[in-house]
Amino acid sequence: MDILNLLLPDFSLIALGVLVYRLTNWGDNFWAGLEKLVYFLLFPALLFYSTARLKLDLSVTGGLLQTGMLALLLGIVLTWLGKPFIKTTPMTYESGMQTAYRFNSYIALALATRMAGEEGAGLMAMLLGFGVPLCNAAAVHALAHKSGNLLRELSRNPLLIATAAGLLFSAAGLHLPEVAGVVLSRLGSASIALGLLMVGAGLRLSGLKESKLMVAWFIAIKLLAVPAAAFFIGRQLQLPVLQWQIVVLFCALPTASSAYILATRMGGNGPATAFLISFGTLVSALTIPFWLALVH
Repeated sequence: MDILNLLLPDFSLIALGVLVYRLTNWGDNFWAGLEKLVYFLLFPALLFYSTARLKLDLSVTGGLLQTGMLALLLGIVLTWLGKPFIKTTPMTYESGMQTAYRFNSYIALALATRMAGEEGAGLMAMLLGFGVPLCNAAAVHALAHKSGNLLRELSRNPLLIATAAGLLFSAAGLHLPEVAGVVLSRLGSASIALGLLMVGAGLRLSGLKESKLMVAWFIAIKLLAVPAAAFFIGRQLQLPVLQWQIVVLFCALPTASSAYILATRMGGNGPATAFLISFGTLVSALTIPFWLALVH
């Protein structure tokens, strides 16, 4: 599939979200409620549906998972290595660290589905299932340094719960009834469109008062270093072409919109995090085509 045709529909929905937010007067309460609907119901339904129908065979997908998790670990390590050299407040830096390795799950499944249908969505959902606990643990640890907070955050994460439930369902050899499959499929389809609209509605590019070096460092890690690691590790492991494409796409994604929520909820610097999310999302419109072109 042509890369432009692959990316344009989903980034158009993000742009539409920007316009809808700017041109309407629905209020932040509307968008907050919509985000809760997608985050706690619609998107978990999609993750469960995608993973419950996936045949989990680590002899086939082990290299995919190894590549993705090693690349994420590199991103996490690089954020800590940069901390002594970037002048800003500790909480601002720690709030932004998560933007260098967390990923936007809405964009992930939207692009994977367009790239390779249900197979692509299943492979991406598997990466999300293993990546969510790793990245959330690193993000919460950086902000809290308390294992109790870490375990509480992970135990109530709806994306992690849905993915784990789907993988267990698949591993048990169970099959979804037709009615349940249709319901989950429709909920999941709604989550992608609404999720992308919310990405656009949440873009914030004003008010950055923090270190420009910090911004450049985190963006470079997320959009250059992490996907480069996936590219070279995947090539070294000789992944099948589709798995290689999916894992490089996974690692090239902009950061998660929910990074802002985590930063504000745990006393971090919300405005700086919002800028990093927004700026990284815009830059990813240029870097994602570059990485996909390399693995085509």
